[in-house]
Amino acid sequence: MVQQPSIPQELPAHHQVVLFPTRFKAYLPAEPSARSAGGAARPQVGIRTRDVREVVVLDVDGRLGDVVEELDRAVQLALADGPRGVVCDLSAMLEAEPGAVEALAAAGRHVRDWPGIPVAVACPDPRVRETLRAHPLGGHLIATASLFSAVSAVLATPNLAIRRLRLAPHPTAPRAARDFVTRTLLDWRLGRVIPFASLVVSELVASSTVHAGTEIDLSVVWDSGALRLTVRDHGPALPGQLPSATELRGRGLTVVAGLSRTFGVLPTADGGKVVWAVLDALRPRPSTRRIRSRRDAPDQESPVFADALGLARLPFCAGSTTVP
Repeated sequence: MVQQPSIPQELPAHHQVVLFPTRFKAYLPAEPSARSAGGAARPQVGIRTRDVREVVVLDVDGRLGDVVEELDRAVQLALADGPRGVVCDLSAMLEAEPGAVEALAAAGRHVRDWPGIPVAVACPDPRVRETLRAHPLGGHLIATASLFSAVSAVLATPNLAIRRLRLAPHPTAPRAARDFVTRTLLDWRLGRVIPFASLVVSELVASSTVHAGTEIDLSVVWDSGALRLTVRDHGPALPGQLPSATELRGRGLTVVAGLSRTFGVLPTADGGKVVWAVLDALRPRPSTRRIRSRRDAPDQESPVFADALGLARLPFCAGSTTVP
């Protein structure tokens, strides 16, 4: 008797997808079922990943309902590598159930919370595209009829400048990260955001240094009033040790949650993780006032920083002017 081969899993079992700051959910791949209840063999479903001009393309085979959760995790894995964009190609999809399309639309939260990397869906079915556009989260996705148009739409979006720095897992890493972020924001004329971004990146790098023990990749991106800070480690420090995204707690969690618009964790293909935070950083409007003299001329106006809680409610250590 020839043993039926199991369906290959695209994602390793030790990846974790964690939603901060209130809910934690471990990623456990669903057990593949070779046969349906009637005994007939199911068509093989899965996701294949390939690159097209720096755009990650996720090819979907089979019914969308059977693979939509795996597709969402694949989108997160792709975003963690910082590509030019991500395209979910549904051209070979057999069936798209209404509930599965609603679940696919939820992938728009990645675009909302992870600015600067567009996510597109290529689907020849106009009903699917209309459903995505009408959904509150699906509206953040680019919906097109073909893979070519989806890749073209992604490449037509602004190509953002990204500043990167690799750090060793050393006690001086948080200070080096703060200096790097300070220099970057000064170059981008985002001076007022420096105190807040420095605190956030210091906490993220310190947590990664202590708990991961691997080299750290830091990146800084600004897009339309949103400043994204990402800190990536490269897998567990010891053989067999699973990476955890729950080390950020106490003062670190308070600082990051208080100063960020949103933050979270993405799994990576090498077993590590990317901890990210997005801060509000609006560019200043040019002043229309007439400058009477050089001495009275105001300096370059800094962007307005606003957090969700308000500066008055932030802890004293995070920059509040109210002494406890």
